[in-house]
Amino acid sequence: MDYKKQIAELIKIDGVTTEEIYSSLAPTPDLTRGDLCLPCFKFSRALRLAPPAIAQKLKDGTEFSRLDFISDVKIDGGYLNFYFNREKVVKDAIETLNRTACRPHEKNGKTICIDYSSINIAKPFHIGHLLTTVIGGSLYRIYKYLGYNVVGINHLGDWGTQFGKMIAAYLRWGDDADIEKRGVRALLDLYVRFHAEAEKDPALDDEGRAWFKKIEDGDAKALAIFGKFKEITLKEVKKIYDRLGITFDSYAGESFYNDKMQPVIDDLRKKGLLTESEGAEVVRLDDYGMPPALILKSDGATLYATRDLAAAVYRKKTYDFYKCLYVVAYQQNLHFRQLFKVLELMGYDWAKDCVHVPFGMVSLEGQGALSTRKGNVVFLDEVLDTAEKKALDVIEQKSPDLKNKEEIARQVGVGAVVFGALANSRIKDLAFSYDKALSFDGETAPYLQYTHARCCSVIEKAGEVNAAPDYSVLTDDDSFALATRLAAFDQAVVTAGERYEPSVISGYLLDLAKLYNRFYLSSRILGEPAPVQSARLALTRLTRDVLKTGLGLLLISAPTAM
Repeated sequence: MDYKKQIAELIKIDGVTTEEIYSSLAPTPDLTRGDLCLPCFKFSRALRLAPPAIAQKLKDGTEFSRLDFISDVKIDGGYLNFYFNREKVVKDAIETLNRTACRPHEKNGKTICIDYSSINIAKPFHIGHLLTTVIGGSLYRIYKYLGYNVVGINHLGDWGTQFGKMIAAYLRWGDDADIEKRGVRALLDLYVRFHAEAEKDPALDDEGRAWFKKIEDGDAKALAIFGKFKEITLKEVKKIYDRLGITFDSYAGESFYNDKMQPVIDDLRKKGLLTESEGAEVVRLDDYGMPPALILKSDGATLYATRDLAAAVYRKKTYDFYKCLYVVAYQQNLHFRQLFKVLELMGYDWAKDCVHVPFGMVSLEGQGALSTRKGNVVFLDEVLDTAEKKALDVIEQKSPDLKNKEEIARQVGVGAVVFGALANSRIKDLAFSYDKALSFDGETAPYLQYTHARCCSVIEKAGEVNAAPDYSVLTDDDSFALATRLAAFDQAVVTAGERYEPSVISGYLLDLAKLYNRFYLSSRILGEPAPVQSARLALTRLTRDVLKTGLGLLLISAPTAM
């Protein structure tokens, strides 16, 4: 139940919207001075009164007695403080949560496309791909929970001159036995060697371009070799996706749009949007503060922008999306601004529904700059392996008798890596640290998983308790804070979806875990009279369920024991 909304709708201030009042209402920092407060300072200009006078005016002129969850309203300087009938609020919260908590929303008939991960064929799945993969994967689950039809798209990087270079390298130095054994790592070595050799012999670049031309022309040998590269890459990356709990509905990559670009180019030309520039064809965007969008090179070759235009048109026709999200690093901001503007100039009103979801750079603490060409990469599967091993070492120390240690270590290790990527605002750069991510005491996945396991342990030890709960024992500060925070879970998921920001859920879960652990230490649960135990167990069960659901939305497992 949204008590803030009920209060905001009751308060009337000339020149101030209900939404402004709602956003101004906030939890009171000191619970001895109320549960919710309205700072009146920002309304001084509209009412031409001092804040204390505004607080008095609102108290005298508003029928707060109509709200049965309010026990008292007091003026505190320039603040209007609301005191809740805690027993009623807690009772309402628990009973509502028992009916609705962690239940996905009803289908709304709208579709959201999410373009994420988008790995390159014959190149390693390295730690630099972590953010796009887990942010996109988490948003996929969040929108599913919110009732949308979701289409996860892995826009494969499977077109370009680099694949001709890979074929040239393979034919010169490739070892099938080594490739069979080491997969993409062997292909990476060939790629690195090609660029090293090309610096000494520039003719190799011409050889690479020639092989890519053969791919374009449908040469059987070239397509067979490239098909092999693609098979090897997808086989390996799907193992990583499985470990992360990531799913896709489409692997339509750059090559998929080879036969879909010409109609888009023709449309641009028909609408008079294409302009010649030094032999190339571009869409001028000077009026919008952007450089031209390059559509065709002077030799007639297409570019990323051409393919992305074709992809956007195809996705709209195929899926009729409500939103189409592109989870791509912030370095591509200009590209997407140009892309969306060109779509708008083509007359597509749905261009406004295309959204770039940018994120920062990711690195491994202690590692220098990463470069695929130079072979300086950190494979993501190795990061996950290391995290799992370190997690097992911690579990061996903390809980040597724990059953299924290896499986729990897998859940903790992978969870630590994922949460490390989703704990902060996506736009921030991430320097991943194993020690920080695997701490059981910090703001980490293991801390959340441990709290979930603690809830499971309490519930298991309690056994069956059938007594009606005594909600009066949940009116202390710790119990009340926990109950009201539990009630805010659904809104946290909604906010995460609106902001394209999984870290909203991360922050919520950390707050919830801290509140539960405080409640656990201050409120005896087991061994109390049945009505008291029943009430406190109700909060424990709800905490368990919300933690499990929230972690699931972040692609993280919730072990029942740790």
